[in-house]
Amino acid sequence: MLSSSIRRLSLRQLPESLRSSSQQYGVTTFSPQPQQYSQNSTTMLRYKSSYREQPEPSYAFDEMGETTTGASESISFPITNDSDELEYQPLLLNSKEHAVGYLSKILNARVYEAAIETELQHAKNLSAHLKNTVLLKREDTQPVFSFKLRGAYNKMAHLTSEELNQGVVACSAGNHAQGVALSAKMLGCRAVIVMPLATPAIKVNSVRVHGGPTVEVRLFGNNYDEAAAEAKRLEHEEGMTMIHPFDDPYVIAGQGTIGLEILKACVSRPLDAIFVCCGGGGMLAGIAAYVKRVRPSVKVIGVEAVDAAGMTTSLREGKQVTLDSVGLFADGAAVKTIGKETFRICNKLVDDMVTVDTDQICNAIKLSYNDARVVLEPAGALAVAGMKKYVEENELTGRTLVAITSGANMDFDRLRFVSERADGSEKTLAVTIPETPGSFRALYSLIWPRNVTEFSYRYDNHGDAHVLISFQPVMNIENDFEGIVNSIRESGFDCMDVSHSELAKVHIRNMAGGRSSVPNERLFRFDFPESPGALQRFLLSLDIEWNVSLFHYRNHGDDFGRVLVGIQVPESANESLIRFLDTLHYSYVEETDNPVYHLFLRNNSK
Repeated sequence: MLSSSIRRLSLRQLPESLRSSSQQYGVTTFSPQPQQYSQNSTTMLRYKSSYREQPEPSYAFDEMGETTTGASESISFPITNDSDELEYQPLLLNSKEHAVGYLSKILNARVYEAAIETELQHAKNLSAHLKNTVLLKREDTQPVFSFKLRGAYNKMAHLTSEELNQGVVACSAGNHAQGVALSAKMLGCRAVIVMPLATPAIKVNSVRVHGGPTVEVRLFGNNYDEAAAEAKRLEHEEGMTMIHPFDDPYVIAGQGTIGLEILKACVSRPLDAIFVCCGGGGMLAGIAAYVKRVRPSVKVIGVEAVDAAGMTTSLREGKQVTLDSVGLFADGAAVKTIGKETFRICNKLVDDMVTVDTDQICNAIKLSYNDARVVLEPAGALAVAGMKKYVEENELTGRTLVAITSGANMDFDRLRFVSERADGSEKTLAVTIPETPGSFRALYSLIWPRNVTEFSYRYDNHGDAHVLISFQPVMNIENDFEGIVNSIRESGFDCMDVSHSELAKVHIRNMAGGRSSVPNERLFRFDFPESPGALQRFLLSLDIEWNVSLFHYRNHGDDFGRVLVGIQVPESANESLIRFLDTLHYSYVEETDNPVYHLFLRNNSK
């Protein structure tokens, strides 16, 4: 063990034979000459940061592996034995079997036989929007469209030939499964990927495509826990090696090469913070382990979904915490229990954590698409969402920030939900209006000319009607939304802001109104070319003597706007109504006899 007094050796004090001019990884490397040091030497090597724009503090490690700071311009790096615990240990400079810690493991990681060095892309739109220089680390461009390949391959590439012959096993229904499958194919070893029975076919097929003939996909169990138990059985009974998705030193080191690439790309430019998606913590731990040793002034900030904040909770409580449940929207980062080793590293090195909600994730997917023309999966957009929230809450400007776009394996059936929730500027109001002629159009006129994205209305013989209306306030007018709400209330309408209500946004917007027993109601569907002002023109053309008892419009970004309208008209006026509708020159279909209308919108018992 190191003595209590640690000898400090700055770069300029080293003999010339110890120096190497290599700057490949943003640090100065050394080639020590063993004969110059005694067998019992406990001198620690140090590297000097190559980043001239930053202060160069001095670091050394005491007997417990903790850092101490001094006045020297040198920086020490952690030295460890080669155990899974990776505790910091002194380096005997002439030892033939010495092994260093995460810094060395990352520098020597075997990832580029399978993975690629991804682009650090300048996000021009995000940069302008946030008034900072935003760089996207494009891990979504890996061969499996996710960073997970790095850690999986690095772990498997370090297995012995005997271990590879026995095969590997993993339990995953996501990106880790694809990373293990492709790694097994490239290394020529058998792999069993255990997935729950309910895993979507597209994910099963993707693993099979990446893996080839040596990879078996085994569907087992009704949930993840049952599938994981089967993977454990294979590990113990068949002697297969478990490839953990995050809590393994070689997996962590593999993911840490992302940090290496970021610092290498930013060696001659300022860098203030790196935002990292966090599920189990492997990528966050790996990047922190490298960045905080090489360029410690750069902040490393983890980002989690607010309903799957395992690392945030654990760091706050100072211990590894198991969550009771996790939300599944960002399913690629939905982990109940973070890793033991990832927690140890993050607890020492991570600067901050940010949590984001579903709407913020959807908005980040849209913002990333605008810059990179890629549709990120929810977990893949976490870092962008966290960066945006962090910048806005801390009012940052003029900084250089990196967000890692960590995956693009998006389920296609989620796209509509994402598109509906992506625009964080959309506001939704629940408004009660009197059932009197002109009330409906009067409400709309209070919001015009703002873009109305949804309008739902149903009358039910009780004197009042409830309207759900969604629209986008004018962003460059301060307090525009508050002004609209005040105008509605001053007009005598009750108004409630439900913009943040999951019940309203997910369910009620699709159920508003319900069944009604209003007499003489006829139902029509209209199509009109979608363009700015199209809904207003339609409403103005619907200037009729009869009562509008139902109205529903939702803008899905289609080329045509689609409106459902209920009109109360006495039988004696039916022909007049049809003649009037024909004069509108809008395509329409009558749905009065549609059984779906009678089941869900019409109360025929009254």
